[in-house]
Amino acid sequence: MTSTDLQHRTTRLPDAELHHVTTGASGSPVLLVHGFPETWWTFHRLLPLLATEHRVVAVDLRGFGDSSAAGPEHTSAESADDLHRLVVELGLGPVHLVGQDVAGGVVHRVATEHPEDVRSLTAVEMGLAGFGLEALADVTHGGSWHIGALAAPGVPELLLPGRERAFLAAWFAGMTAVPGAVTDEDLDELVRTYARPDAWRGASGLYRSVLTEGDETRARAEAHRLTVPVLAVGGGGGAFTEQTMRQVADDVTAVQLDGVGHHVALEAPERLAEALLTFLRRVDGA
Repeated sequence: MTSTDLQHRTTRLPDAELHHVTTGASGSPVLLVHGFPETWWTFHRLLPLLATEHRVVAVDLRGFGDSSAAGPEHTSAESADDLHRLVVELGLGPVHLVGQDVAGGVVHRVATEHPEDVRSLTAVEMGLAGFGLEALADVTHGGSWHIGALAAPGVPELLLPGRERAFLAAWFAGMTAVPGAVTDEDLDELVRTYARPDAWRGASGLYRSVLTEGDETRARAEAHRLTVPVLAVGGGGGAFTEQTMRQVADDVTAVQLDGVGHHVALEAPERLAEALLTFLRRVDGA
């Protein structure tokens, strides 16, 4: 399968356009949702591997990639509503929903607020507000500066325009463990879209949600515990994803990919595909 087998499409929603890439002619649908600092591109090595058995869609969330820019008050709730509308517009549901990193709040909302949309949920290096994710913003105890910086109004626009490549190169150097996993081609594509006007608003909104939606997420998880099968995939974050998902879901399968950093789909697409395909066969077979 080559890049010509990937179809770029745009779905118009009432107040935004969502860019997404599709491949695969048959099989149950899989919807891939990126984290930060990513776009659909983070799955470009994974897509053809999953397409051997599934119809696959990789989306640019609002405020990321080639989708519409986000507004200054963007939140995970808005992105979750976008994904629900995308599933309906494309006639995909129920989908195998796969989320990475800070997309956790988005995909958890979809799975709890629109359970008819979701056949299974896969969490890759993912946490949830209200279940320990906020601790990653505490720099006094080893947390990362980027969460507070991105969530602070005006700070991303002040610091990052014109420095996109330097920031992204340094980021991936510190957050990946597989040498050469992030290539110049990868950086070129990510810099292209993160250099757009207002390109950091999507990330800013999701990180603000991490810092403000903990109580709401806990209440939603208590009221709507996940009953669909869940796959928790850990990389550099160790067992954090598994521990989080066991607090909100009944049927959790865990896979730990040793020797891999945070950006699993870029670093170990074959191993991630093997874990996903094995899990999805079981779910579809049931």
